[in-house]
Amino acid sequence: MTVGIWVLGDQLWQQQSAIASCHSNKADTPIILIESLSHAKERQYHQQKLVLIWSAMRHFAEELRADGWCVTYETAESFEEPLKKWIEANGIAELRVMEPADRPFAAFLNGLNLGLNLPCALVQTPNNHFLWSTQAFKEWATSRKSLLMESFYREGRRRFDLLMNGKKPVGDQWNFDKDNRRPPKGKISPPQPLLFAPDEITQAVIETVKAADYKTFGDCDEFGWAVTRDQALAVLNNFVSDRLPTFGPYQDAMVTGENTMWHALLSPYLNIGLLQPMEVIEAAVQAYKKDNALPLNSVEGFIRQILGWREYMRGIYNHVDTDYPSRNHFQHTQPLPDFFWTGETNMNCLHQTIDTIKRSGYAHHIQRLMILANFSLIAGLSPQSVEDWFHAAFIDAYDWVMQTNVIGMGLFADGGLLATKPYAASANYVNKMSDYCKGCEYDKKARTGDRACPFNFFYWDFLDRHRESLSAQGRMSFILKNLDRMSEEEIVEIRQKAEDWRENH
Repeated sequence: MTVGIWVLGDQLWQQQSAIASCHSNKADTPIILIESLSHAKERQYHQQKLVLIWSAMRHFAEELRADGWCVTYETAESFEEPLKKWIEANGIAELRVMEPADRPFAAFLNGLNLGLNLPCALVQTPNNHFLWSTQAFKEWATSRKSLLMESFYREGRRRFDLLMNGKKPVGDQWNFDKDNRRPPKGKISPPQPLLFAPDEITQAVIETVKAADYKTFGDCDEFGWAVTRDQALAVLNNFVSDRLPTFGPYQDAMVTGENTMWHALLSPYLNIGLLQPMEVIEAAVQAYKKDNALPLNSVEGFIRQILGWREYMRGIYNHVDTDYPSRNHFQHTQPLPDFFWTGETNMNCLHQTIDTIKRSGYAHHIQRLMILANFSLIAGLSPQSVEDWFHAAFIDAYDWVMQTNVIGMGLFADGGLLATKPYAASANYVNKMSDYCKGCEYDKKARTGDRACPFNFFYWDFLDRHRESLSAQGRMSFILKNLDRMSEEEIVEIRQKAEDWRENH
């Protein structure tokens, strides 16, 4: 019986379960990878994301061939036709595919047999690109009354014995987040990120993407991302040696012209399989064991992003009902402003963030949460429109991470299933954690008047409009009392400014 393997674009690891299941018979096991143009047209994807995926796929195909596999690489309008022809040409009786991480593609795969009338069995092997299996997360979740990320993170530390002294955490506390919120005062000099000059394969992909006759976002002129496992490992090593020691204190800070700060820039590689979560975590742990001078708050904060946040988001994604993507707790329906695509706005924080994304496909987690998502929440933008934009704009975006990250954490559209309160803030937060307010035409302190910062009047308008709903969130009660200190005249003016802005955008 001939077994064939279909490798998807986010499964680029030789030990992924479908490939590993046939490793002893590689010479007689055909593998196919397919670039689907119709899949690329589903959203207005960032050019750099298309370049990353397709270049990494092509490099991975070469890696497999060098290792003795028989590999077919196809570029086609859709998956179906080349897949069926390849199955028939190779006499494949069983097609193995590692379980997709994304629900939409899982649904597509489940309907593939019916749609194509495949002359073979379709077998999905377990997805081994995460530390927690879907079943393990389900067992944890069903045993608890609440699904707090902090509780999940602590369970992960215990389960995988990471930064533990017996039953206690190293440093006698689980979370050093309070040490990782330093505002960017004084001169900030992060190390430069490790980038790579595009090779011949990547250059060919860049030319293809730039010549595309379908809509894309941003540009790929400055493409420097890793496209092979060796390059991704080099980025990991560079982070641990050059960036991890000072990663912690300023991980929430934002500085004009410093697009990456001390962040690891590993998420694009984790999300397509070039790196695996445990090897990334272990690299940080081993560095700490070798050098006790390495700050624990930096090491713990980094590990929490992988072991806690990343695994938690994926676990929640598979745990929630299928209606989750359509949830809209606040019934927000404002369309996405054009400046999300152009970056042309007088709000300097949004201009700086979106301009960076246009050039690189990347922004770090506070720019995503407290600039982009925060504004979208308080301005009343449609959660589905915002999630779709995040999915298209970011180089590391996939359905499994953006649904929970945007619908849940960023926009509170799930009504509090994931977050304990909305991440809503005024310009005061932006000014504290960045230098964006300097030189901005809006007044960071004004709530009303011609120069009032939209983050201010939208913030108070949001609290006013949703006061009844927000009062049920215990952590919001103190903030809501501030509304009572405002005059009715000021609240009316705030409401009017918010309404005028919506009508004109």
